[in-house]
Amino acid sequence: MLVLQLAVVDRSERANKEVLVFWKIQLWAVSSGQRAGAVGALEPRGSRGRALALARSGWAGWAAALAEKHRQEQTNVHFPVEKERIMAVQRIRRRLRSCSLLLASFFFIFFSIYIYCKPSSNRFYNAHYTDSPVDPFRGRQIAFWNSFREVLDQHAPSCPPPELRGKAEPVPFNALDPTDRPDLLVVPDDHLEAMRDAHSSFVAEIRRSNTLKPIHTPGSRGLVSMAGGAYFPLFLAQLRMLRRKKSTLPVEVFLRDTSEYEKHLCEKVLPQYNAKCVVLSELLGSTKHKGVEIEHYQFRTFAVLFSSFEEVVWMDAECFPLHSVQDLFDLDPYNSTGLVTWPDFSASTISPLFYHITQQDVPPTTGRAATKTGVLMISKQSHFLTLLLAAYYNYHGPSHYFALLLQGAPGAGDKEAFIEAATALGEPVYAVSERVGALGHVVEGGETEYSAVAQSDPVEDYRLTSEGIWRVKDPAAGKAPRVFFIHGNYPKFAASDNVYGHKWDDPGVDSGRVWTHEPDVIKRFGYDVEKAYWSELQWVACNYERSVQAWAEKSGVCNNLQEYLNGVFADAHPDDLQFSDQ
Repeated sequence: MLVLQLAVVDRSERANKEVLVFWKIQLWAVSSGQRAGAVGALEPRGSRGRALALARSGWAGWAAALAEKHRQEQTNVHFPVEKERIMAVQRIRRRLRSCSLLLASFFFIFFSIYIYCKPSSNRFYNAHYTDSPVDPFRGRQIAFWNSFREVLDQHAPSCPPPELRGKAEPVPFNALDPTDRPDLLVVPDDHLEAMRDAHSSFVAEIRRSNTLKPIHTPGSRGLVSMAGGAYFPLFLAQLRMLRRKKSTLPVEVFLRDTSEYEKHLCEKVLPQYNAKCVVLSELLGSTKHKGVEIEHYQFRTFAVLFSSFEEVVWMDAECFPLHSVQDLFDLDPYNSTGLVTWPDFSASTISPLFYHITQQDVPPTTGRAATKTGVLMISKQSHFLTLLLAAYYNYHGPSHYFALLLQGAPGAGDKEAFIEAATALGEPVYAVSERVGALGHVVEGGETEYSAVAQSDPVEDYRLTSEGIWRVKDPAAGKAPRVFFIHGNYPKFAASDNVYGHKWDDPGVDSGRVWTHEPDVIKRFGYDVEKAYWSELQWVACNYERSVQAWAEKSGVCNNLQEYLNGVFADAHPDDLQFSDQ
């Protein structure tokens, strides 16, 4: 305002110049923090002021000196106390800044040491395992498990485990000749009612729960498997067979814990096949309730439950497909039911007490064979409750439900969990009716040594049964479905040591095929499946022999497989069979 007032006093060019001189003096004084003092020094009692007069007369330098002198005089009177206060504040600020930097450094070092030294939450630790970055889906998995674990514990059977008297002997399934259902459990009435009440309350809870919601990616489809250790190379061969038939389904392979995590395979190899590793203990071990122990045969249910896919085809690592798997999702019976299972050789050995607990009628043993869960198809959209109840049977399986479902018979403890959970809830299921086929070869003495089973195409089986044609009752009633899956399991195959139980250096181990019987089953392959599978096993060994953890102390795996492949499949053999029934 002072500048504007001075400019108004004299609008001539010279006057404006003089005002500019005065403004500069005033600005210089203000920058020193003493605007009032500077103005006072340059403003005389007269109308225009002595500084303006000096500026007009060319004494601008003297006017500046006069202003500086006045500023110093004012400072000497008012500044000492103020200066001391400002300097004290500045000293405090410098000290606070130093302390802040020191504290920040201390916390950074402490946090770094804690992260580096803190113990793993798992029983096993693998130095090659590197936890993945924060994944929103993993957060949903952990939150779901924390909630679900509480429900599983809240509705646990409040009674001692059933007492098993002996073991049920496996009896071949016969759809025409009913057999007596084994009844080998001793359960007092009050214990039986306690299990029934717990089962009923769990079913009621999952039906009404607002927290137990599916965590999968809507609309997704994929293959889920479980591997680790000696099963990892078999899983790689399975993956190769899947891609060999042009199936583009994404794949998730679950590992028990970080000790089974193979860094190179999980992070470099599997992504090339649109596959990924998932460490199950990182999910189950993350629960706020510690102490959960999930054993081998319980993994299947939880792997399917925690997978990111809405529609899942499960295959054990030692299983592999002969044809394109993804085609099955769009066709019946899966398309109309949402759950497809495959049979085993034997009749069901489920205890009659199980049906009392689940409030169902006891079915005849001719209704269906026991279940073989090496392969399974399930939709979480339609069968999420089935999956939760199957998990309940598995979670409380070692203590209560495995005895009820198997009564000591051979087989995986969870083999009946999926299909029985669906029937207990009244949800649809299609159990493939075509008998499972045995695969093996004749050994010295004329006996047949079996090493795998063949499982049929569910689409072709459904076409027959939907027309009332049940080959399980009359094999001549219609043409047998093609073989769709093979499950190598008698014994489990270990490429580093043996060919289905025979050491590589056993006499005659490379003299012929492993699968030559039954010929009628092999004709339903459609092509030379055994040669294709061994080719993929050999490819895995020769490309990843040094990467497979189970082969770390082995040598010559690639060479053994290469020699076997060349010796058995390179030239025609007398035992070569037809691979088509056309």
